[in-house]
Amino acid sequence: MKKLTDFPDAHLRIFKRPVPPMPDALDDVYLIGICGTGMGSLAGLFQQAGYRVRGSDAAAYPPMSTRLAEMSIPILEGFDPAHLDPPPDLVIVGNACIPTHVEAAYARERGLAQQSFPEALAHFFIHGRRSLVVTGTHGKTTTTGLLVHVLREAGFDPGFLVGGVMTNGNVSYSIGSGPHFVIEGDEYDSAYFDKRPKFMHYRPTSAIVTSMEFDHADIYDDWDDYREAFRIFAGLIPPGDLLALCGDDENARALAEHTVARVHFYGLEDGANVTARNIEPAEGGQRFTLVVDGNALGQIFLPMSGRHNLLNALAVCTIALDEGLTPDELARGFSTFLGMKRRQEIRGEEAGVLVIDDFAHHPTAVRETIHAVAERWPGRRLVAVFEPRSNSSRRKIFETPYAEAFDGAALAFLSAPPFRHNDDAARFMNADTVVETITARGVPASVYPDAATLLPPLLDAVQPGDVVLIMSNGSFGGLHDRLLDVLKRRASSEEES
Repeated sequence: MKKLTDFPDAHLRIFKRPVPPMPDALDDVYLIGICGTGMGSLAGLFQQAGYRVRGSDAAAYPPMSTRLAEMSIPILEGFDPAHLDPPPDLVIVGNACIPTHVEAAYARERGLAQQSFPEALAHFFIHGRRSLVVTGTHGKTTTTGLLVHVLREAGFDPGFLVGGVMTNGNVSYSIGSGPHFVIEGDEYDSAYFDKRPKFMHYRPTSAIVTSMEFDHADIYDDWDDYREAFRIFAGLIPPGDLLALCGDDENARALAEHTVARVHFYGLEDGANVTARNIEPAEGGQRFTLVVDGNALGQIFLPMSGRHNLLNALAVCTIALDEGLTPDELARGFSTFLGMKRRQEIRGEEAGVLVIDDFAHHPTAVRETIHAVAERWPGRRLVAVFEPRSNSSRRKIFETPYAEAFDGAALAFLSAPPFRHNDDAARFMNADTVVETITARGVPASVYPDAATLLPPLLDAVQPGDVVLIMSNGSFGGLHDRLLDVLKRRASSEEES
């Protein structure tokens, strides 16, 4: 595995590879892995910009396949070199591709122009604009979506790409007409030919770092390697522009030593430039007084629960105020934010059981989501259901943190993580060990092979008044809808009898 230090001056140039330069006239764009969240949104940006767009994926799967179909963007199912004949002007190579991927190899061997997802995004859509990058281990998607919404509500019309779908407008991207481009800065690698984090490409004007905690153990060797990525990123921000750091996170705070930018700290602990006072729960969220450098600027209603969401809001305040928004504009923008899909999203309620969907797949995210849901529905029993599915979430290094993450739940149900061909058995999470330690901490827990076998015992366990929180970065076998469907039929049957 290559470390970041294996790429000298990584932040100054595109990693060299044997491909021709970009064509002078470019019309036809082809994306390998088009149904991915980021790739599908990039396809939409290219189409908005007037390019002809098509692409391929292993299978056309929702929700992105549905959204691409609505945009009339063709999807070729399966991978085949014939898909690249006639050759497109540009091939975007998704980071799931390995060097021997049949389409990626064909594009390379035929000398077709290629770019990674972040490289293309920067080249075509960020260049020449104020690039506002939101990064960090946790909270990126919600913070990015909230920043986009606040800017739009204030009339700025930013371009943006978010790694999730905003409930406001059901959108995840737009070219926009304003001076800003807001982008979620993912620290995952860019492509098989460029192992740098995606956020290295985004030319940050100003940026937010929400948190830093070891993640993506499948591509980073260790904590030092992971931390170095953020240190290099902090050094990209120009003098005079702003780096907003979560002062409550000691690792994020330490990035102040690795930047030439202005630094503002936000948070709830002492020493923050931007903070909240008089915090109190409110129906549908929380209220607080926004305080900047000791001065109270006004009351804000945030329609989201949880300390982590309050920190996300303070991050947005820090950047938005610096970009010229007023406290009143911030308050209006926050009050109309409907959240992000798959982030504490209410999927439905049947037979008195409320079903919540969340994307959490890291121990810290699981813990904070459980606490936020318990805070929002304090009088209801919380049943937590979790699928460790991502490459990183299935690692042995997270066994103990997961055991501690479920403390706020009444019951815990886990789906056994899938073992894939590239997994190392010695570093793979033992789900039995996790549920044993969760149970030992006072939360009865059990593990099942998959969603289908988990559903019957879950149905036996839930009671009217429960909140069922289902956490996964995938579809979890449609568990949310299947649970609601059975509960609805069960309630109808009881009414008839």
